[in-house]
Amino acid sequence: MKKIIALILAAIMLTCAFVGCKDDSTDDSGDTAKPKLTVATSPDFPPFENLENGKVVGIEVEIMEIICEKLGYELVIEQIAFDSVIPGIETGKYDCGMSGISVTPDREESVLFTAPYCLAAQCIVVKADSAIASKADLAGKTIAVQLGTTADEFCRGEGYNVQSFEANPDAKLALTSGTVDAWVVDDLTAAEMCKGDSSVKILSENMTTEPYAFAFNFKDEELVDKFDEVIADLMADGTIASIFAKYEAPYTAPANN
Repeated sequence: MKKIIALILAAIMLTCAFVGCKDDSTDDSGDTAKPKLTVATSPDFPPFENLENGKVVGIEVEIMEIICEKLGYELVIEQIAFDSVIPGIETGKYDCGMSGISVTPDREESVLFTAPYCLAAQCIVVKADSAIASKADLAGKTIAVQLGTTADEFCRGEGYNVQSFEANPDAKLALTSGTVDAWVVDDLTAAEMCKGDSSVKILSENMTTEPYAFAFNFKDEELVDKFDEVIADLMADGTIASIFAKYEAPYTAPANN
């Protein structure tokens, strides 16, 4: 039996010697294939992520494309619901989460964050004729939020009446249709989604201020360190600020940068 196995192995080696065995590290053209980085996102969060002709585009997409190019990765984007992004990273289904993810103590127990690349705020959107003028006026009112976001967590923690929706367009529709009294969402997303819409207004008082970053599994500490280096360079040379400017979005650098 051992002799038969030895003969089979010898035949396989001989065949490879003549026709060449394909190396998994190369593509069909013979070039070395880049490792894939699978990034999960919920593309309903302009200007950070949204769909344009079926393609995911936005500020974070452009930042991620640059980082992947510099680190030698092929970017693969997976579209999922926002509240599934962090659980998907925890289980290893996805390599990274990019969906306007705010860094919070609770989330830091589940995933490893890169250095923040910008500072954002949660703002309050109401109907144009609403009597609500500040955060204090939200007592007893019903607020729309996107499920699993820091807006959702914060509003529930403050004891507000909350209705959660899977996507922000649904949350906005709940406001404009009169189902809820206000909508709490990230400020730049509110500005983009309410642009040219005279039926709503964004209040000047913000609910919270928070940093945005990319999320990884705890096992990817070495990769996160590399991301941090590139992010620092992109902030220092003005690349990230220029991407925000391209989308006509004001850029606020994190406080520690």
